[in-house]
Amino acid sequence: MKTFTLTEGDSPLILSMPHPGTRVPDEVWDQLNETGRQLADTDWHMRELYSFAERFKPSVIEAHLSRYVIDLNRDPSGTSLYPGQATTELIPTTTFDGEPIWLTEPDVAETRRRIEAYFDPYHDALEAEIARVKARHGFCLLYDCHSIRSAIPRLFDGELPILNLGTNSGASCAAALEAVSAHVVKASGLGAAVNGRFKGGWITRHYGQPEDGVHAVQMEIAMRAYLAEERPPWRFAPDIAKPLQTTLSNLLETLLVTAAGLS
Repeated sequence: MKTFTLTEGDSPLILSMPHPGTRVPDEVWDQLNETGRQLADTDWHMRELYSFAERFKPSVIEAHLSRYVIDLNRDPSGTSLYPGQATTELIPTTTFDGEPIWLTEPDVAETRRRIEAYFDPYHDALEAEIARVKARHGFCLLYDCHSIRSAIPRLFDGELPILNLGTNSGASCAAALEAVSAHVVKASGLGAAVNGRFKGGWITRHYGQPEDGVHAVQMEIAMRAYLAEERPPWRFAPDIAKPLQTTLSNLLETLLVTAAGLS
């Protein structure tokens, strides 16, 4: 089973998509309960949403496995990204709503197997691609693509803003990149937060090394901005998505121009 795809691009931009996958190996599927098999916490239609980005000639790394198999955006040590707040684990035990997803929860040995079989290959490929891009261009812009349902009381109060930019509170990219990003998302009129409930996951925090020319940002998007409805069958809605895609395109262009000026 192919667990991810890496497409090499010609620009300094890498789009990381760790959560759009819906494939589940048979031996894992057999252990999921009926709730787990709905794969409800998938980041639906990431490639379609970011189809406009082809003009930037990015590299794209896209996971094909469900995050329920293993979450590629969590610390492999098991350390929580948000201590004291509700979140999901390296191998989630519940949905975002707190509903159990397993008939039999994975044990320590199974967790280690999945890290070696699925987590490590994705990150080995991403790390190598960052090195290739940086060697070619002198810097790398790593943009981590995510989406989530607009209302999840267990995780946050009320309705989430459409655009949620995370830079690990400014640690994962140059200050100038955070500043221009904040300006673009806040000026969009769509509703935005910067380092709010979502400050960036493990990918942003681990790879973002601005002092070494690797700038990482995460974008968490409320699904109402591009889906016809936030429930099965999770239909992509091009007309709804158009304003969002315009803003995201402006954001990527601004980030690339600004990052190039810093290198």
